[in-house]
Amino acid sequence: MQPFVRLTSPVVPLPRADVNTDDIIPAQYLKSTDKAGLAQGLFARWRYRPDGSPDPAFPLNDPRYAGARILLTGPNFGSGSSREHAVWALTQWGFRAVLAPSFADIFYNNAVQNGLLPARLAPEHIQTLFAWVDAHPGAAVTVDLEAQEVRLPTGEVFAFDIDPFARTRLLEGLDELDYLLRHLPQIEAYEKKWGK
Repeated sequence: MQPFVRLTSPVVPLPRADVNTDDIIPAQYLKSTDKAGLAQGLFARWRYRPDGSPDPAFPLNDPRYAGARILLTGPNFGSGSSREHAVWALTQWGFRAVLAPSFADIFYNNAVQNGLLPARLAPEHIQTLFAWVDAHPGAAVTVDLEAQEVRLPTGEVFAFDIDPFARTRLLEGLDELDYLLRHLPQIEAYEKKWGK
């Protein structure tokens, strides 16, 4: 997993609350355990019109946000089912961070496990960021995991919350198994000492 220290990127605004995993990646895209091709299904119900053509009103179809790696959204992001495909679709699209006031617990854990930073910001800071992105579409902001801050080019700074263990794993690019294997000598010494 690629470590996450800091990222400077444009931000895609998705001002919706309670975006569930079926909204993120609809069920028809879950036919495989392979991550390849999942970006095509990301927000498919909203990205495409009934005839299959891209909806120009949806932010992922807006050329001003091309290449953006940060998603800004509303509270309770990732609610619903536990499908890991939702995180895979976001990362396959190229997102490395999601900024929201709150996340569903299972989505939050799946995100960290797959190298996607779920940064929790105060609701008023999220609203300020939405207003800033609306006024400066395509402009880059910086998400700094070391400092736990989102920084605007104006110098304005917003602190964000993240579980300390999740922060460590993201900074070092470790999933849970990698983290345990890093401590293998201590585990083996413990087992030897206690006759396991």
